[in-house]
Amino acid sequence: MRAAAAPLLLLLSLNACGPKAAPPQRFLDLDCKQPFQAQADALVAQPNLVPAGEVGAEPYRYYSSADGQTSYLITKPGSPAHPAILMQRARNGVHTSGCAWGDRKAYDELLAYLESLKTWTRTGAQPK
Repeated sequence: MRAAAAPLLLLLSLNACGPKAAPPQRFLDLDCKQPFQAQADALVAQPNLVPAGEVGAEPYRYYSSADGQTSYLITKPGSPAHPAILMQRARNGVHTSGCAWGDRKAYDELLAYLESLKTWTRTGAQPK
């Protein structure tokens, strides 16, 4: 019995000595005190941020972390809420925050729209 356990103990001890996993990357929080363009440039310049590109004719740019835990929506000219940036973090649910440099009512409508997307099921039908 002891002879059979020796290889397992050796394997476990080798794994314990291996390199530690890197901590997950921390993506920037929003800083609404910065000007819109400076904030957008800083967010987009982060490593491991994947641009989602254009989504239909919507006047927004989307970016998500490679691990899917952080996402940014940056408005483009033509969006009623421009200039604005929204961020979502997935930690014990999805939490949305944002900065509005433009029309506050249009920003609030964009925020409500983004929040409403959380209620859609995988089939695309909204629950009652």
